[in-house]
Amino acid sequence: MKFTVDKHEKYILVKLNESKLNSLVTPQLKSELILINTEGQRNIILDLSQVKFADSSGLSSLLVGHRLCKNATGLFILAGLNDAVARLVTISQLDNVLNIVPTAEEGIDLIFMEEIEKELKKEAR
Repeated sequence: MKFTVDKHEKYILVKLNESKLNSLVTPQLKSELILINTEGQRNIILDLSQVKFADSSGLSSLLVGHRLCKNATGLFILAGLNDAVARLVTISQLDNVLNIVPTAEEGIDLIFMEEIEKELKKEAR
């Protein structure tokens, strides 16, 4: 699996450099997401802008990422979905579950807004 990991203080940006998100790629992607989560990172942006095709095993890996981040009170954000992948996510009704933004930059903005909101809630208590 070809991917890049860009670590930051509040989030990790994982860019998948594969054209397919299928059963050949998903075991490694799931492992990487679990590893990131066990390292204490709770906010993950997965940039899928290079992915042109996904199948049910690919969707499964996205749900693993979502569950890991949710359990850690963080965000799992998908960015850069092409039309075919976005259509599969919509047909599967996962667009109601997953956080989806057009670009990784918008994902970063969403994470910072969520982090600010959490800090404000802490201060209000």
